Amino acid sequence: MKRRKFLQNAGMLGVVPLMPTIAPQKPSPEAGLSINARQLWLNYLEKLASPVLTALAADQLKEKMPVETRDPAQARDRAKYTHLEAFGRLLCGIAPWLQAEQLDADEKNLQEKYFELALRSVAVSVDEKARDYMNWGEEGGQPLVDASFFAYALLRCPKLWRGLDSRTQRQIIKCLRKTHDFKPPENNWLLFSAMIETFFLSINEPFDKAKISYAISQHQEWYKGDGLYGDGAEFHWDYYNSFVIHPYLSDILNVIADKDASFGPAKEQVLEHNARYALIQERLIAADGSYPIIGRSITYRTGAFHHLANMSLHQQLPVQVNPAQVRCALTAVINKFTSSNDVFDQNGWLRIGLYGHQPSLGENYISTGSLYLASFILLPLGLPASAPFWSAPDEDWTSRKIANGIDMPADHSL
Repeated sequence: MKRRKFLQNAGMLGVVPLMPTIAPQKPSPEAGLSINARQLWLNYLEKLASPVLTALAADQLKEKMPVETRDPAQARDRAKYTHLEAFGRLLCGIAPWLQAEQLDADEKNLQEKYFELALRSVAVSVDEKARDYMNWGEEGGQPLVDASFFAYALLRCPKLWRGLDSRTQRQIIKCLRKTHDFKPPENNWLLFSAMIETFFLSINEPFDKAKISYAISQHQEWYKGDGLYGDGAEFHWDYYNSFVIHPYLSDILNVIADKDASFGPAKEQVLEHNARYALIQERLIAADGSYPIIGRSITYRTGAFHHLANMSLHQQLPVQVNPAQVRCALTAVINKFTSSNDVFDQNGWLRIGLYGHQPSLGENYISTGSLYLASFILLPLGLPASAPFWSAPDEDWTSRKIANGIDMPADHSL
């Protein structure tokens, strides 16, 4: 099928509409949308971030964070990795907010608090003399994943990298290079290696261009159509297109295509696929904020919408989807999956599950730290409150519009 070209207008990127643009609709009376969605999101950010960053900044994360696994016998093994999982994933989700500008006084104070905690946490995590020094690659392959999320966080928040002293910066580079000894399998893990090299490129550090090129070319080969990639040669019905593949491909290409024009065609192609998958993600959110419980790693909860959140952060939502309806849809997701009293334990740590505490939903690689990928939904907090994503009036999302009888054009594949 001939590829559709992109339009760029007023900083918004989207495909030529496959259907007529829908005018904003008033939200239905029973929508239950937050009067101040941004404050609700900030409350969720604090709930996730406070235990992790407060403990790590004090060099007490390994002491205070539980290591829950589906089978208690797995806890000892997962304890080798779970702390970097919690830190790398949380930091990746809140990094755009730590970078954000044009905040009001109260939010600015909150941001400064967590920025300082993040600085101290980074310093502890790479200090070999600290009790909370992380496993950056000394044992197993899992550290590649979360070292990559950590590198992604620094890419999303350059202010954090600049705020570190030179000694800590050198320690970070040393720690990230420990992952070079591990060869990733032929699936989405190629992107983890590529992201670390992309971060090195962004700070003018020697990098391995071949790892970036290979990850991109393989995913082009694994493209299955209609905005979806295989996780390797095979297609899996899960949320890894959102957890990793789309955001990683997009942001890696944003950096390297700016340095090397030969990556331009790949970037254009990925943007097209991104737009289609963003449409799909928005339509996956049901009228009550739930979404299909399909595939592995479902206990990442709200992290299932990493891609839609990332597209919102970059103001690249397709023209058929208004930012306000995405805000309302993602707010509904947050409300839905944090409504149970069992999401967090008595000390504020995430517990394995989706709707509350459901440890049987966790795979053998899931532990407490893994769950902090849930923070990836928070990326739009990197936009100022004046941005349309936050400032436009509430609007129902596609599933709610259709459920309320609004006549809408049919969806079409790419």
